[in-house]
Amino acid sequence: MLVAAIVILRHPGMEIVETSAVRRPVTFPYIPGLLSFREAPAIVAAWRRLRCRPDLLLCDGQGIAHPRGLGLAAHLGLLLGVPAIGCAKSRLCGTHDEPGPRRGDRAPLVLNGHVVGAVVRTRDRVRPLYVSPGHLVGVEAAVRWVLACGGGFRLPEPTRQADRLVGRLARGLPTTAAGIAISIEAT
Repeated sequence: MLVAAIVILRHPGMEIVETSAVRRPVTFPYIPGLLSFREAPAIVAAWRRLRCRPDLLLCDGQGIAHPRGLGLAAHLGLLLGVPAIGCAKSRLCGTHDEPGPRRGDRAPLVLNGHVVGAVVRTRDRVRPLYVSPGHLVGVEAAVRWVLACGGGFRLPEPTRQADRLVGRLARGLPTTAAGIAISIEAT
């Protein structure tokens, strides 16, 4: 089974507006580099249950910092027609220098001579995150959003909340967790 969760938060206060989650059978095998084909159908099913349509997706996964240029955030942004940012815990491709030790320090993530993202320190002296544009967002805007959604943890609050929801739903079940988080801009 695959558990997919969406948590919509209002920016800048990071209050939860709505959540949606689904359990779906796994219909696509695990193939490195094609994870979005495995997880996207369940995430789209959770998306269809939402009453509120967010302005921005902040995904626990890659955007264009992907060997094929189409990680989970890029895939979902295109499918759903919404700006999307990938914020991953590990590097899938590219090279980079180590960012400085302070929150907000960053280094370009480069693939084949092109900047495809940034390696960003979200808290002082913690492992950095790999931030990349998914759809309709540039590298600098993606970094600004990830830092603006920080809640004092390594992960931005939207992805942290989605991960927590998936964990609660998947506890004790033989599942693969696919979390996505979404933030909406205050008006």
